[in-house]
Amino acid sequence: MSLSHLSSSGGGGGGGGGSPSSPGKLKTEKHHSHNPRLLLLRLKNHSSYSKLTLYSLFGVAALFLTLFFLSPSSSNSIASSSSYSSYSSSFRRSLRTSSSSSWGGSEWEKKVRSSARVRRADGLSVLVTGAAGFVGTHVSLALKRRGDGVLGLDSFNDYYDPSLKRSRQSLLDRAGVFVVEGDINDSPLLRKLLDVVPFSHVAHLAAQAGVRYAMKNPSSYVHSNIAGLVSLLEAAKSAEPQPAVVWASSSSVYGLNTRVPFSEAHRTDRPASLYAATKKAGEEIAHTYNHIYGLSITALRFFTVYGPWGRPDMAYYFFTKDILKGKPITVFQAPDGSSVARDFTYIDDIVHGLLAALDTAEKSTGVRGKKQGPAQLRVYNLGNTSPVPVTELVSILERLLKVKANKKVVNMPANGDVQFTHANISLAQRDLGYHPTTDLKTGLKKFVKWYLDYYNPITYKTSRSSSS
Repeated sequence: MSLSHLSSSGGGGGGGGGSPSSPGKLKTEKHHSHNPRLLLLRLKNHSSYSKLTLYSLFGVAALFLTLFFLSPSSSNSIASSSSYSSYSSSFRRSLRTSSSSSWGGSEWEKKVRSSARVRRADGLSVLVTGAAGFVGTHVSLALKRRGDGVLGLDSFNDYYDPSLKRSRQSLLDRAGVFVVEGDINDSPLLRKLLDVVPFSHVAHLAAQAGVRYAMKNPSSYVHSNIAGLVSLLEAAKSAEPQPAVVWASSSSVYGLNTRVPFSEAHRTDRPASLYAATKKAGEEIAHTYNHIYGLSITALRFFTVYGPWGRPDMAYYFFTKDILKGKPITVFQAPDGSSVARDFTYIDDIVHGLLAALDTAEKSTGVRGKKQGPAQLRVYNLGNTSPVPVTELVSILERLLKVKANKKVVNMPANGDVQFTHANISLAQRDLGYHPTTDLKTGLKKFVKWYLDYYNPITYKTSRSSSS
């Protein structure tokens, strides 16, 4: 969940059969008799949590069917700026992907194998979907630096300026990471990639992000976050060998939950936005593929990720843009006048947590699409544990940019966003050794330096040399 959205969703455990043996970890359901009376007794004795999970599965099915008939509508946001009208106009477009995408052939396969080649002992071979995205780029670079094999996949759609994604692609290319251009719903392409390279892991980061955009183009969320996840898992369950899957869920799945800090054991059946609902649906779908096909799956609930090479639709990003241009910014507050706050998590901390999830992921247990034994299924929060009011975010940016923001504070509209997020990361600390180290001031300082270098390098370097 983020100021204007954030990536992912989650569910306190999973759907279908098993209930959590410990928060964030699920056991595979054991075989039970098909006797209807025994089944009824079992359902009656289920805990309230399991009932909620069962109900949520029906809800997910209804959501999936209903959304195919929805058409774009209007929306607003929890943190916005006057310049966001330019984003809004682009959001009304259908998401377009590059028409130049193509794959196949001996040279193409050579590039794929070269990029995915492991260069360290006991290294991983990882397919990263959404590789030209914010998190995907950082994860791909980190894996490549330590000698793992990395192949990227990205559709380069125009949800935001594709030129930023192309710049990230150039960064990856210089590091030796080949990014295949294609859609995660292209099943033949996915099967081909998993056939050419016996990937040990998939880092599934491709998704349609954003809370407000879900109110304008709901079908894009079904396409990417639900159908896309199913396409990826279908390819993975049929692959030889089956890769372990680590994917980006989101803190937004906690929805209307008011218990803080948010724990993996908390209920996640009351999403506040369509985006959150698709991420919750993703966690239930993951449970199904784990249960039936033996896929090892880990869901990571990200909390407001920020940093260099970030997404332009995030508040910290477009606040920086508008403050520098002298344009007014709109900051939302709760209806009672209290602050809106987020658990801002710096990108390097997220990367460390995701790599740890890859390193600790157990092997999938399916062979030729058939489950041979229980498979690992996990859910973890990756946050910073220190919620910061949006007003403080603006104050930090003012000091870093040396420009006073023209702020307009208004009540938060009913757009599906929530007032605050706060992560309980005890499970990730215990199992992944996850320990975020970057506070918001330090992280924003790194972002601002990157932003000025990227968008105005000549002016910025001149001003730096004259002031030194």
